[in-house]
Amino acid sequence: MPPEWRGTRFTDPDYFPILVKFLFPNDKLSIQVHPNDAYASIQEKAAGGRGKAEMWHVVSAEPGADVLTGLMPKVGRETFVNAIETKRLEQILVRWRVQPGDTFFVPAGTPHTIGPGMMLCEIQEYSDLTYRIYDYGRVDAHGRPRELHIQKALEVIDFARPVLGKLPRLALPPPGSQKALLAACTHFATERWKITAHMEASSSDQHFDLYVILTGCGEFAWNGGPARYQRGECWLIPASLGTLPINPKEPTKLLRSYVPDLKALRDRLKQNHPWQEIEKTVFD
Repeated sequence: MPPEWRGTRFTDPDYFPILVKFLFPNDKLSIQVHPNDAYASIQEKAAGGRGKAEMWHVVSAEPGADVLTGLMPKVGRETFVNAIETKRLEQILVRWRVQPGDTFFVPAGTPHTIGPGMMLCEIQEYSDLTYRIYDYGRVDAHGRPRELHIQKALEVIDFARPVLGKLPRLALPPPGSQKALLAACTHFATERWKITAHMEASSSDQHFDLYVILTGCGEFAWNGGPARYQRGECWLIPASLGTLPINPKEPTKLLRSYVPDLKALRDRLKQNHPWQEIEKTVFD
């Protein structure tokens, strides 16, 4: 990626820092956990050496759909191992009913799983390191159980981490803009925008943006001409683009994701929100 697309903060043309996925589970996903950067840089060099923090934004959900993320209070290593051996792992994870618009932050070291009956947009650190803990007895196309990584999982689970749950949104200026911050950490920040009339967005010379179109359609415009966008697409907005007019043909909801300067982000948020609110949405 050329420097004018990456931005001044990214010097490695071979490293793309954010991974975006749409997930459509039709069955329970395996119960799993991801390592942090410190562990991965030593133990997983061959796999890229990067850990994995992620967030989920619920695009749609059927009644009763749920996710499990985080451990019940006072669950330690011994209780966790016993739950694996007795196949009661779900009982010691915290269950959350989900509705469209909910957001969850899943830091490295947090056991979790996603149930069926929903569509999620997952935004994460660019890594696919996953330690599978429990897979409900499923087998692959050859009749073999999928590999589990229990020992590695026990090494990376943060048993002292408090459960975060659903995140509150933080409204972004100017008032009435219908923009809100959903979650932010060192690796990514994600905003949700609702656009019903012409607006002008702008890029930052420090980083590129990713726009994930959740609903609606319309046109982006720049010096090279207009381009139509529609639901389900992900657009890369180069750092050097400057002003980007957005003309919705239908009311549009999109996610904007980028790699933030957390200090600068907190300083901007402090102008409109108390510290206690910011700390529920922005994480180190």
